[in-house]
Amino acid sequence: MGSTILKALLEHHSGSQKLDWEIEQRSVPRRIFLLSPVNAAGVRAKMITSDRAKFQLAVQLREQGLPLGDLFSFISGLYFRGKMAYADAFGGASSITPSAYVIMAGRGLIPPHTIVRPEDLKKLSGVPIDHRNARFREPLERDASALLKTLGPDCEVVLLGSIATPKYVEPLLGIFGERLLFPSEFVGRGDMSRGGLMLRCARENVQLTYVPVANAQRHGPRPPKLPKPPRRKVRD
Repeated sequence: MGSTILKALLEHHSGSQKLDWEIEQRSVPRRIFLLSPVNAAGVRAKMITSDRAKFQLAVQLREQGLPLGDLFSFISGLYFRGKMAYADAFGGASSITPSAYVIMAGRGLIPPHTIVRPEDLKKLSGVPIDHRNARFREPLERDASALLKTLGPDCEVVLLGSIATPKYVEPLLGIFGERLLFPSEFVGRGDMSRGGLMLRCARENVQLTYVPVANAQRHGPRPPKLPKPPRRKVRD
């Protein structure tokens, strides 16, 4: 799935039909977000893949498939919805590259709009999200390497996911090096707090602070809770 998409991007750049320099420069994205995956074996994943589920998303998943971003947003809730909203608001999509890719265990990097089916989700649950596991690491490194070749020299690669453990950091740092960034405001926050923060940033059009993962402080004290957003005035 992911490798096919990225292979097409590489063929677009290296094939016989070359883009002229100006067109190629306009098509290079400024920022790409990499979104960490969800727990594909959790309660909500089992709920939406149940043959007895009658709610709309579950029926659509069985009958037509769902965009990966929509499926993961249901399974994860606030955290993944925040990542999707933030990537949509601040990503640098181009004519050849989306603004975000989702890390998908065993499949590499997948655009959020990719249609997936119940059998895809069940396969994910059998692949441990662990950098020491070749079934997880090798597809991720393969697609990250392919993606790197499509990016311009000034394009930022921002990980929206945990850097407290090496499960994403180690494979991605080996490919992207100093260009791999993450929001410094993530340090010390739990998943729900990160999700709420990203939703608020997207709503208020305020970006987080991106710092290189390689030299970053990956652990820290829990920051204060986010203040409640101001209440909207109700029009008469």
